[in-house]
Amino acid sequence: MAQVTREIVLDALRAVRGPDLEGNIVDLGLVSDVFISDDKVYFSITVPAERARELDPLRAAAERCVKELPGVKGAMVALTADRRAGQATSRPAPAASPAAHSPTAHSHAGHSHAGHGHAGHAHAAPSQGGAAAPRQPTAAQKAGIPGVGAIIAVASGKGGVGKSTTSVNLALALQANGLKVGILDADIYGPSMPRLLKLSGRPQQVDGKLIRPMENYGLKVMSMGFLVDEEVAMIWRGPMIQSALLQMLREVQWGDLDVLVVDMPPGTGDAQLTMAQQVPLAGAVIVSTPQDLALIDARKGLAMFRKVEVPVLGIVENMSYFIAPDTGNRYDIFGHGGAEREAHRIGVPFLGGVPLTMGIRETSDAGTPVVVSEPEGEPARIYRAIATKVWEQVSARAADPGRVAPRIVFE
Repeated sequence: MAQVTREIVLDALRAVRGPDLEGNIVDLGLVSDVFISDDKVYFSITVPAERARELDPLRAAAERCVKELPGVKGAMVALTADRRAGQATSRPAPAASPAAHSPTAHSHAGHSHAGHGHAGHAHAAPSQGGAAAPRQPTAAQKAGIPGVGAIIAVASGKGGVGKSTTSVNLALALQANGLKVGILDADIYGPSMPRLLKLSGRPQQVDGKLIRPMENYGLKVMSMGFLVDEEVAMIWRGPMIQSALLQMLREVQWGDLDVLVVDMPPGTGDAQLTMAQQVPLAGAVIVSTPQDLALIDARKGLAMFRKVEVPVLGIVENMSYFIAPDTGNRYDIFGHGGAEREAHRIGVPFLGGVPLTMGIRETSDAGTPVVVSEPEGEPARIYRAIATKVWEQVSARAADPGRVAPRIVFE
């Protein structure tokens, strides 16, 4: 069998056109360092943060291209946004090959994207100046949902960081820790819970009033994806988004739940503000990746929740590191520790780092999240530990309503 090398992979990827069909992803400088382990290929493609969902077919095309190479047993490709796509930069000099750790590894792993120069970033930390924002109603003053004990939002400053995968595994981990859990897919434009939880069909109405949520793996689930065909383009504005979200919250027969996890849309738009201003959120979990741009965008979400007085329960670093499946060696392909350093810097808890593994990706695509499909594995253990930290904070705040949220400081 032919032995796959980094050069073979890059040559094949030159057949994949770049965004807007210009050039190819290799010569445009969009492909990260390629890592090969146990004849499986791992790499990322840099795209603009705001186009992450739109360009997922590009990721899928690159993955198919590599999987068709002789000698390749599998491929995992992630979209990242650690610099502006289209800014081709000179590739860094190759590091020492990890062959000493793995005889089948012919790539140059271990490069930290966070350590590369990121010229051209126009994002700035939120300003502390200007007029004070109008005071929003506190959680105690907002109308709750009958039977639901606590509502936790899972948010990110941009797409492509694995927020929905984190949401569903966090919900299942809370359930594994003994809680009654539901999950609301609040991503109006790109609902993903039907796929992640292998659900299809239409919810039924109860007594012509409330909607009965869908259910799988013991989770009660509601998503716009159950109500609108996948091919239908959603062109909604603020009032329509607000109405749809509040209906999916308040006109659904959730029953008795300890916690409802809300998978928020990426960014800080109408849907996020509706949830933060109209719903008594017990707190928010921010999902980021180690890269500088992801962290900069995450600060926007942190600042939004701070302004509307929603406690930030902490930051999860997704794609935190890579564990080679054949050797067990750890490689920081996308950088590492950026979210933890940011959490400490601004004074919010660091909830944990989730590794980049083929298992998480494959189980998510198959609709069998890793917490239920591989409950004894390391990723499931990490998600359960994160869930424990989240629930400890929610419980502490419920026991002490006067507790002051940590002050988030942006330098």
